Amino acid sequence: MIVSENYPWQSSIWQRLMLDKKRLPHALLLRGQSGIGKQAFAISLSQAMLCEKVNSAHQACGACPSCGWFEQDNHPDFRLISPEQDVSKDDEVGTKSTKKRTQIVIEQIRGLSDFLSLSSHKSDGVRIVLIHPAEGLNTAAANALLKMLEEPPPNVIFILVAHHAHKILPTIMSRCQKIDMPVPSTDDAHAWMRQEGIQSAEVLLSYAGGSPLMAIDEIEEGVLTSIQICKLLSFGAKSDVFQLSTACLALGMENAVSALQKWSYDLLLCHFTQEVRYHPSQEGVVKKLAQQIHLSQLLDFQKMLGDAKKSANHPLNNELQLERLFLHYTQIFK
Repeated sequence: MIVSENYPWQSSIWQRLMLDKKRLPHALLLRGQSGIGKQAFAISLSQAMLCEKVNSAHQACGACPSCGWFEQDNHPDFRLISPEQDVSKDDEVGTKSTKKRTQIVIEQIRGLSDFLSLSSHKSDGVRIVLIHPAEGLNTAAANALLKMLEEPPPNVIFILVAHHAHKILPTIMSRCQKIDMPVPSTDDAHAWMRQEGIQSAEVLLSYAGGSPLMAIDEIEEGVLTSIQICKLLSFGAKSDVFQLSTACLALGMENAVSALQKWSYDLLLCHFTQEVRYHPSQEGVVKKLAQQIHLSQLLDFQKMLGDAKKSANHPLNNELQLERLFLHYTQIFK
């Protein structure tokens, strides 16, 4: 678990927390939209709080024994809880089976009991539990965590990271100090992306809804192809259904539906406000199409996309499903 420096837009909140690190509450909730570096911030914060020789910027030194343990994922005073962890359970005959989880389950929270009952390996140290994403806790796991937060062990700090904080139990939220993680300004995000060598930073950032890290992730997921698909959609009622279906199949069903959702969102937004969120480079086209839509048909199309997103990973005939979606798309225009 190698940690780099924090992102530029996090510097002020980093300084505030680190200057007050001796008086931090037993639970922090870092909340904000996806793709702005919350998890990286939480990991950096954890490593710095466990580091034996932080530098002048209050960052972990990366050289002490504590940092060595941290980077090897075996620090005795740190636990990361996430859905991606393998959870092994003994079966009836004593063997173990390992299953991938999509939620944080109660076994993971109960597994913290031994960790919380121990003292830090340093006489004056803290222990840290990082939970990401906190909205991934299922009901049983959330209730188990709540009991721990109600009677927190001494010298333990829980750090919860949430993209959708409204999904967290209110009783859990009430026991955390809530920190709204900053979203970079458009100029700051563009500057950082260009510094990272990202081409077409403006287009990618708009398409990712202003989240620079999500924009970088989407490069690998074919976001540029998604933008090309939107150019095919710009023909409105005259869009080529079969050409669109072929392009979307190459992109993958889930990414294709996401691209369609963003395009339809901009049509709806522009219909009411004359603004465009995801496709500013095609603002003129979107505004022209927004004047031609049947609102009820567009809303039906968005519902179809929502249903398609839920079944995107199911073994369905994607080609027929996409053709059906695009046939409906051509009918939303006057």
